[in-house]
Amino acid sequence: MLALAAIALASCGGHGGEGKDCPPAAHISVVSGFCVPRYVSLKRDKVYARKGPGVDYPALWIYRAKGLPVQVVAETLDWRRVCDPLGGAVWVHRSMVDGRRTVQARGPGPAPLLRSAKAGAAPEGLLAARALASLDRCNGAWCRVAVAGVKGWTPAVGIWGVAPEAQCR
Repeated sequence: MLALAAIALASCGGHGGEGKDCPPAAHISVVSGFCVPRYVSLKRDKVYARKGPGVDYPALWIYRAKGLPVQVVAETLDWRRVCDPLGGAVWVHRSMVDGRRTVQARGPGPAPLLRSAKAGAAPEGLLAARALASLDRCNGAWCRVAVAGVKGWTPAVGIWGVAPEAQCR
């Protein structure tokens, strides 16, 4: 029964620090010892998104979104190839990512934050479209998130940062 619960949690992306929630399809990287793919968040409010793994590669853009969830899909010793919520795939230095898990609301409207993990539960609040929230945990098709002092359950399909499969290549 415990193994079944672990698989259910991993299929939603789990929670916790970097590499502590490997989904079944992920592999353990020999570079970092963490699983790939895995979710992390951007550590700073200015992160250079590079075309390749090194400062010799041009910066394609600059992320200005501390806490943005990204998915590591490849890595070298010092660089992580990440996929962002808009599908961008770039390289960032490993010092620019944090193991803290965050999610971003999908969709054009707000995502509901409910008191329990079931449709029709009493509302606790709303997560605005494209807003960031801290991921507490997932339970099947529901995830518990926290934002601005409000905690609540929301459908996993309504947030980006919990799908176990690679979101880009």
